[in-house]
Amino acid sequence: MNKQDFNEGLLGFLDASPTPFHATQNMAMMFENAGFTRLDEADKWELKAGQKYYVARNGSSIIAFTYPKTEKNYVMVGAHTDSPNLKLKPNPVIKEYGVVKFGVESYGGLLLNPWFDRDLSIAGRVSYLDANRTLQSTLINVQKPIAVIPSLAIHLDDKANKERTVNKQTDICPVLSTNEDFDFDEFIKWQLANNGIEDVKQVYASELSFYDTQKAEFVGLRNDFIASARLDNLLSCYTGMVSICSVNADKPVLFIASDHEEVGSESTSGAGGSFLENTLHRMFDDYEEYMQMTRSSLMISADNAHAIHPNYPTKHDTNHAPHINKGIVIKVNANQRYASNDKTIAKFKHTAASLHVKLQNFVTRSDMGCGSTIGPITATRIGIDTIDVGLPTWAMHSIRELAGSDDAHDLYKVLTGLSA
Repeated sequence: MNKQDFNEGLLGFLDASPTPFHATQNMAMMFENAGFTRLDEADKWELKAGQKYYVARNGSSIIAFTYPKTEKNYVMVGAHTDSPNLKLKPNPVIKEYGVVKFGVESYGGLLLNPWFDRDLSIAGRVSYLDANRTLQSTLINVQKPIAVIPSLAIHLDDKANKERTVNKQTDICPVLSTNEDFDFDEFIKWQLANNGIEDVKQVYASELSFYDTQKAEFVGLRNDFIASARLDNLLSCYTGMVSICSVNADKPVLFIASDHEEVGSESTSGAGGSFLENTLHRMFDDYEEYMQMTRSSLMISADNAHAIHPNYPTKHDTNHAPHINKGIVIKVNANQRYASNDKTIAKFKHTAASLHVKLQNFVTRSDMGCGSTIGPITATRIGIDTIDVGLPTWAMHSIRELAGSDDAHDLYKVLTGLSA
């Protein structure tokens, strides 16, 4: 796949995936179109050699794999489906001062200031009782801008440009309407009706998030950048998805995109849960074969990396400061916040060199804290050799992040090269 087609597909995937549920659904559709067979965790699996499969958990995490059976040296790619956002509280409606607002929680390490004055919509999953009194769940996406978080005018806050802070309880409630007749359940039923679901008896629960309706777009004099919400980490999800769809079924390849990375991965559908381990045991039910597979395979943990910010260069270690559009980033941390080691780095570098793909190194400043990824979690839980890589990004965890228009395609080339 050439870079232009790759990037155009990426923009479409970003726009169509406002929540982990939507991202997982879109990846499942892609796998279906690429000839993967859907599995259900609650069913008995009867895997056939030479076939390709995928399985989802919670509708927000997904695994796809080839099954050559005799080959055990898997190339695995790990990413995460979730991004920091504003999630609705269970009883979200607040009516005061002549408006209807929604109470929200900040999910993950959210950069709050960029959420002000944006055209916001809502998407997520709803569980309800249908006309036959059967419990159902479905995805909704309002798409239309329905809310905004207005900034406080500088006339009322003369320190706004000096020391602006945001109170997560009181300052970031999105405003929906001046019509105080608003009813939340009726709003949800209206959205379900838009999906063709009529006569809903009861709305029981929902997991809904706000998102910016501005589309993903090329930015820069020569389209140098891709600007979008949720680049962390749908950028890696898309790259891993396209990579496994591009390899033959006789090559041992696995892709996993897990939920809840931004809040620690400790859930049934997070990397700290059993999803990957359960799947691998069902692929290799003989313990000796399972161990042979884990010790001969490689996990590439793909997550975004902090590119050196041209206005804040001192936030980086000078010798380990990645630049946008200058190559894939290998992430290293002496305290195992990243899982890269010399052997996994060497294997990745060898493949990149054969494809003439540029690489960079990232090590956080020694006087600053270091984030982490699913890499160390997966390495610890599965016992698989792992490397942490990423694509250089600005404004990570903002409502609109920025990455290079070259880098993701380079990662795609290396991932398919490792699988060849």
